[in-house]
Amino acid sequence: MNETYIAAVTIAGMTVGSVGIFVALGAIILGFIALFGFWFFEVRRPFTLKRINQNPVLEPKPEHWWESEAVFNPAAVVDQGRVHVLYRAMGSDGISRIGYASSKDGIHFDERLPYPVFSPTRDFGLPNRNRVYGPLSYSQTAYASGGGWGGCEDPRMVTIDNHVHVTFVAFDGWGFVRVALTSILKKDFLQKQWTWRTPALLSPPNEVHKNWVLFPEKIGGRYAILHSITPKILIDYVDNLEEFDDSNRFIRGSTRHGGREGKWDDIVRGAGAPPIKTPHGWLLLYHGMSSKESHIGYKVGAMLLDLDDPRRVLYRSANPVLVPREWYEHDWKPNVIMATGAVVMNDDLFVYYGGGDKRVAVARANLRDFVRQLMHGEHAELKPVTL
Repeated sequence: MNETYIAAVTIAGMTVGSVGIFVALGAIILGFIALFGFWFFEVRRPFTLKRINQNPVLEPKPEHWWESEAVFNPAAVVDQGRVHVLYRAMGSDGISRIGYASSKDGIHFDERLPYPVFSPTRDFGLPNRNRVYGPLSYSQTAYASGGGWGGCEDPRMVTIDNHVHVTFVAFDGWGFVRVALTSILKKDFLQKQWTWRTPALLSPPNEVHKNWVLFPEKIGGRYAILHSITPKILIDYVDNLEEFDDSNRFIRGSTRHGGREGKWDDIVRGAGAPPIKTPHGWLLLYHGMSSKESHIGYKVGAMLLDLDDPRRVLYRSANPVLVPREWYEHDWKPNVIMATGAVVMNDDLFVYYGGGDKRVAVARANLRDFVRQLMHGEHAELKPVTL
């Protein structure tokens, strides 16, 4: 009797022990499944971009003579809960001027001024007629520079120390393509009192330079001006931007456009928007193209630069993050996108770009996901936002 009892108790104990082992193994397996699910959906999930029904977000206005032909290549900053955009505008006279618009959500531009907020002056984009050849009007056929023959082109904008700083291309015919800088107090900018500081030329004479950008904050207590990204990153640091008021003070940049051999960007045109600061580095968008796909114009790539020494490239996209595909990127000047503005709102990266040298469009992505994919060598991609 005792032996039977002992055997029964032993069997019951073994059964309970086995159940416990199975329960423990099941918990471990479920834990691995949960970890795999997190890895798959949060770390390896495919990059997606929510499309919005409002692209292009800015178009030419025939009723405004100065922006009747084209609006494109915008600069952007966020302040007081709104996105403020300065965009290149073209009228029938073929002169580039800068217009202003703003949006609460980064997509719907409910404010747009009916007049230019910045116009070219002599020696800063107002053409000298001695340089002019051909019709003095807007013409995509006659003039390769967005259809115009002079003016202030392609602004980039940052805010530092209560000032809004804008770099732009002063274009006075192909013998005069130079990068210039102007500034305005932020309070005047927000109040739309357009008291711009007299521009200064950053690039030297007799050289063609575009796509120079300021970093949006000082590095090591100095202003940082990125002026070349190929064959390496070139940055000049200055204590005071007024140093360039001296007509003999210029930055000597590279005029080379070489890229990565055998890659989609074996021709690199230059930086896009001013860098965006992230915990992992400066996110820099840039424009490149392939010599094997000359029919496709500018594409947009991305790189992550070291926070302390942004001459060091930490990561670089293996593929373009934005490629011209939509009708508004082909209508007028096909296969052209220029991503010259970028901001962060509610954890999302908003990229503002010119499409077809005619309209302003926007693409967006979750900034954290975008940077993570860039760091992991995945195909992080910005896609055009369409109506």
